[in-house]
Amino acid sequence: MKQNRMVNILFVAPCIFAFVMIIIIPFFFGLYFSMTDWNGINNAANFVGFNNFRNLLSTPDFLYSFLITIAYTILSIVFVNIVSFTLALIVTSKLRRRNFYRAGFFVPYLIGGIVLGYIWQFLLNNILVGIGNSLAITALQTSFLSLPNSVIWTMAVVNTWQYAGYIMLIYVASIQSIPASLMEAASVDGASYVSRVFHILIPMMANAFTISLFLTLTTSFKQFDMNLTLTNGGPATRFLDVPVKASQLLAMNIFSTATANRMAEAQAKAVVLFIALLVVSLLQVSINKKKEVEM
Repeated sequence: MKQNRMVNILFVAPCIFAFVMIIIIPFFFGLYFSMTDWNGINNAANFVGFNNFRNLLSTPDFLYSFLITIAYTILSIVFVNIVSFTLALIVTSKLRRRNFYRAGFFVPYLIGGIVLGYIWQFLLNNILVGIGNSLAITALQTSFLSLPNSVIWTMAVVNTWQYAGYIMLIYVASIQSIPASLMEAASVDGASYVSRVFHILIPMMANAFTISLFLTLTTSFKQFDMNLTLTNGGPATRFLDVPVKASQLLAMNIFSTATANRMAEAQAKAVVLFIALLVVSLLQVSINKKKEVEM
């Protein structure tokens, strides 16, 4: 018994060591540096307490980035899960070549966020604008990425195009785990397809919705690579009478602060992002788990 326990410890030890060295220790170092005035250049770092966190409340660009990150996350959660659930219904139906479509819907997820951003930037800034000018379509003559009111919606659509295929697989696995006899019995009883989806599939897929919402929420809240290459934070707009970048999400705001040699301030923003993501994720999982029990 003791020998088996030692063997288990030896197998787990490398993972624990890596977790401690890569996650735990840097996390506590980050907490410390968020309470200093470290600029990333000088080795000296004076302890300033919670001054960096207090200053964030009066920083318009941080407040704006935080708000639009929440807005972008909500849009992404709605778009991604609606589209992915619809695609899952399509590829689990009796449609011919559904396996081909399943693979095709998943392919965009394999494209890296950096490449994805450049591809869609070219499509939106050149192809669509060119079509708009050629056909005299006013709505397409200006790039959606250059309009402060539409850029977040555009980013959410691009994220949906990439991420929906991945979330679709979770829904597909959940649908296939539901006994086909239930759907057949409901069909024999005269229930329409829409009724079967809402009264049989969705209640029995509660666990899949919990996982999918969690993944979409955390991924959207931490969005960086696509934000960097697609918009680079632009265009410019105003918030609290101060110029800010209209599409600079929180992760990119942290990156921009760090590259400006304001490392302690950037670390304080990162801590706020971590706490916000932790609280929201725990609330989301808790609420969804309660709904699973009710269903």
